[in-house]
Amino acid sequence: MSETGRAAIRVVIVDDHQIFRGGLRAELGDEIEVVGEAADVDQAIRTITETSPDVVLLDVHLPGGSGGGGAEVLRRLGRELFGTRFLALSVSDAADDVVSVIRAGARGYLTKTASGAEVTAAVTRVHGGDAVFSPRLAGFVLDAFGTGGGETATADDELDRLSAREQEVMRMIARGYAYKEVASELFLSVKTVETHVSNVLRKLQLSNRHELTAWALSRRLL
Repeated sequence: MSETGRAAIRVVIVDDHQIFRGGLRAELGDEIEVVGEAADVDQAIRTITETSPDVVLLDVHLPGGSGGGGAEVLRRLGRELFGTRFLALSVSDAADDVVSVIRAGARGYLTKTASGAEVTAAVTRVHGGDAVFSPRLAGFVLDAFGTGGGETATADDELDRLSAREQEVMRMIARGYAYKEVASELFLSVKTVETHVSNVLRKLQLSNRHELTAWALSRRLL
């Protein structure tokens, strides 16, 4: 419980440098509770699965696994952790790194020049459903996912396949809300939300919520 009386946001820090993990842990605000740490791809997957955190601070370049780094962590977890949101935190500001991890399902990307207060604020925003990027990185994402008129027209055509209720559910799921949160917000049963999500994925020919987030982001629907 944080000093404000609210439940702390449960976070796992994934980075292969122990000194960085320790320094970041010390700099995070009281509203953050670090429930685990990991130094490589396989350890990250085990720790995240075991702790089911609210937010994962995920380095892009990680050892282990098949060499895919942070993006591999996201891909291998797939649909297993609907309630967990991921915020990339890396020394790299290369466009390829940013785009690869966002395509895999991260909700945002900060460089390691961010202060503890800035990371804390970003964790809070991602936990609340927002997408967060260091200022100059947002342009990479918009460029990569396309923002032209043709993309907008395609989005309109695809949205026409969804009912009004399905569009509401789609946007909330794409923003990272858990099924229970969607059900509470829209006054639906969890089972009904699950049915709507299945219909949305089928109509849009997508496989999971990470693909749905990338789809919605690319069409500027979030």
